[in-house]
Amino acid sequence: MSDFYNPPPKDPDDLQDYKLANDPVEPLNRKMFTFNMWAYKTVLRPIGKGWDYIPKPFRDAIGNLNETWREPAVFFSDVGAGKPRRAGDSFMRYLINMTAGVAGIIDVASMVGIKQHETDPGMVLGLWGADPGPYLFIPFIGPSGPRDLGGYVISQALTPVNYIPRGYGLLNFDWGYNILGTFNGFADAIPQIDQIEKQSLDPYAFVRSAWQQSRQSDVDKLKNDNRRTVPDWY
Repeated sequence: MSDFYNPPPKDPDDLQDYKLANDPVEPLNRKMFTFNMWAYKTVLRPIGKGWDYIPKPFRDAIGNLNETWREPAVFFSDVGAGKPRRAGDSFMRYLINMTAGVAGIIDVASMVGIKQHETDPGMVLGLWGADPGPYLFIPFIGPSGPRDLGGYVISQALTPVNYIPRGYGLLNFDWGYNILGTFNGFADAIPQIDQIEKQSLDPYAFVRSAWQQSRQSDVDKLKNDNRRTVPDWY
């Protein structure tokens, strides 16, 4: 049991740190983190470094495509959060980039002042008071928790491209879009991952703390985004 579960300590100071970390299955999470770092060094990092040799305009197009085709999930999350201004921005970004942006290859919306923002179901659940639950590290997904893992599933269900039917090569396009989008995002993260591993005494604890603070900051920003409904571009 001790290989997977870290019981609460009896010392008051240690107990406070234990509750702050919110990581009762730390032994298991550390094993998953170690496996992920092994996969990173052995396979993922070399692929990501190879991706750097792809011409930047192509990589930018893949990044724009990935953001645009996820925009419906952002829109429905904004609606669920009760933020009409954000929902209007995400709707217009999708409409503009899918038309003038050639199905999302070019980020025309940003050029006309409608900047991309992130809202996901996990943030919305946090906004409405859902507890994040214990920290989890999931291989190839990364830091998460019951609330955000549930939000990830909902986000996938709200992404129309995941419902592409078979036939006419469309299903192959769906796979290619997801794989290339993953490579693109991963390649951008390599310098940060390398820096954490080199400079942190405990990379696992650093990643855990940084992710927990970042997710709480995302929820707080969403909660405090009370801009007027009519956007500047209206």
